[in-house]
Amino acid sequence: MRLFIAVILGTFLVVIGCQSSVLNSQTLSQPTDDYTEYMWEVHQDERPVPTDILAQVPAEDDAVSAEIVTYGTLEGKEINGYLASAMDIDGPLPGIIVIHEWWGLNDNIKTMTRKIAAQGYRALAVDMYGGKFAKTPEEARKLVTEARNNRDRLQDNLTLAYQDLEQEKNAPKIGSIGWCFGGSLSLQTALLFPKTLDAAVIYYGGELATDPEVLKPLEMPILGIFGELDRRPSPETVKAFETALNALNKQADIYIYPNADHAFANPSGARYNPEAAQDAWEKTEQFFSKHLILR
Repeated sequence: MRLFIAVILGTFLVVIGCQSSVLNSQTLSQPTDDYTEYMWEVHQDERPVPTDILAQVPAEDDAVSAEIVTYGTLEGKEINGYLASAMDIDGPLPGIIVIHEWWGLNDNIKTMTRKIAAQGYRALAVDMYGGKFAKTPEEARKLVTEARNNRDRLQDNLTLAYQDLEQEKNAPKIGSIGWCFGGSLSLQTALLFPKTLDAAVIYYGGELATDPEVLKPLEMPILGIFGELDRRPSPETVKAFETALNALNKQADIYIYPNADHAFANPSGARYNPEAAQDAWEKTEQFFSKHLILR
């Protein structure tokens, strides 16, 4: 009798566990250890060093002005970001929240922020690591793990960035863009502001929501940039994401680049694909211009 009861109880716990796993896989908010380990796998031989390609963009006080700014306070501590703004443009500037890769808010992201701003925006690069950034994969794995273990703090950080652009910078329209870890958070920003964010760009964010009920509130156009060789997100997950958005009649442009891997748009990485990166960037510029620039 005890053996029979044990078998029944064990079966019940397995069923409950499987159901819980399925539910967790349908949302963006549940961290999974394999995500961090995959990031470690694809980046372990890399170092986030600046490249000549990134240097070929506007410097501070050239086409843009740029500075370190405080965009909010979390747990009694100021949160600082990097704000770049286009110069010599009349009228209010659309705002873009720029979200860094798993390396953190380093010089590469600051350069990309100036590159974005030069197109006619006020771009705010947020800091999800509390003033730290990684120089090695070991440091990055530690920082991204700490960040993902406090999802409420990540969401509060993104909310402060949005509020700063909207209320303090008077941005008439606001978009978001992120790569890798930041790509997932760009989608998270869209889910936080489903009716008021005006555009979202996701570069190979490894935590895509595919549940239509999760994506249903979104009202902004979405641009998704992914690689065919990537495993997180895999092409199958990307297609499930696209299918869910299309079924909901959402405005979404999703691209899976052939022979492109995770982080293919990062010129400092081993998986850099210049042709795919250039095409993706042109699509990004056109997308933001169409949905954010006031005409």
